[in-house]
Amino acid sequence: MRTVPEGTDVVDATATLLAAGIGDGLPVVPPTPSRVDAVLGGTADPDAVLGAVPPLFGELTPRLAATCCVLAGAPPAALPVVLAAASACLAPEVNMLGVATTTGTAAIALIVTGPVAHRLGLTHGTGMLGPGTHSNGAVGRALALTLATAGGAAPGVTAMATTAQPARYTCCLAEDPDGPWGTLARRVSEVPSRTLNVRNGTSLPHPAAPNAVTVLPIGGTAEVLPRDDRPDPDAVLDPLADALAGAVLAAGDPARGRGMTQAVVLPPEVAARLAPFGDPRTALRERADAALRARTGADHASAAEVLAIVAGGPGIKMLHLPGWTGGSRAVTVPT
Repeated sequence: MRTVPEGTDVVDATATLLAAGIGDGLPVVPPTPSRVDAVLGGTADPDAVLGAVPPLFGELTPRLAATCCVLAGAPPAALPVVLAAASACLAPEVNMLGVATTTGTAAIALIVTGPVAHRLGLTHGTGMLGPGTHSNGAVGRALALTLATAGGAAPGVTAMATTAQPARYTCCLAEDPDGPWGTLARRVSEVPSRTLNVRNGTSLPHPAAPNAVTVLPIGGTAEVLPRDDRPDPDAVLDPLADALAGAVLAAGDPARGRGMTQAVVLPPEVAARLAPFGDPRTALRERADAALRARTGADHASAAEVLAIVAGGPGIKMLHLPGWTGGSRAVTVPT
């Protein structure tokens, strides 16, 4: 991964790197040796190969990820999070080759759990996926640049998305640590086979960790509103289930729903309405499956796995992150 000489300005650095196939088209922070070294800090082996990234299976190394953190303007302390997330993308469940080369709109969403989110300046509150003083955009961009640079993703050459989507630049949010059902870190212990040892491609169990990252290939984002303000759960769960079912129906073949993870993001006041009725994941999946089967008549139609993430500011407007219809599941690893 190349650096630029000390003192190179933003315009020159951006143009030089884009000509070499590095970057996303937006201005970058010049990756000078001193800046990259500051991000690497005490990294024991900056050139250790942690895996091969599709589509061209280039090497993922701490040095490459550190350079991409600089390019993106991410905090230096973001390197462990970006490396953990990039490594998680190499798990077979993610199907990174398909995500990178599809003609569809697949992009990687990054959800950060635990105290590390606060240390990096990430927010789980108002405007978390939009502009602001928080680091969400820069950290998500660092991950996207790392995957594209190591993997050799180039629009029209190896990345063939018909339209793509803005989340290919960045999509990163923190998870509210005070959600009523625990955080996504629980997935580390619930599904140990999803924690990947990227050095040899084998899966190893890990205890649940307070800090974790979840990578989730998504097809976009969509707003969902409760049906009314009654305290019963149906007013919240039914519109969400309709959104989950709609994403499967939009895939053309309802069987594709079994191959993807979908997520719903619930702002705290909506989560508080649902809290007395228990973890909504099972209810959402069952309601979405019922809606699919009623619509299609197919017993195999299913919304499969659903993640419920508590995040967002004041308000009742929820967010649906539809899964990628090409077949991809979320992966959570400790960091």
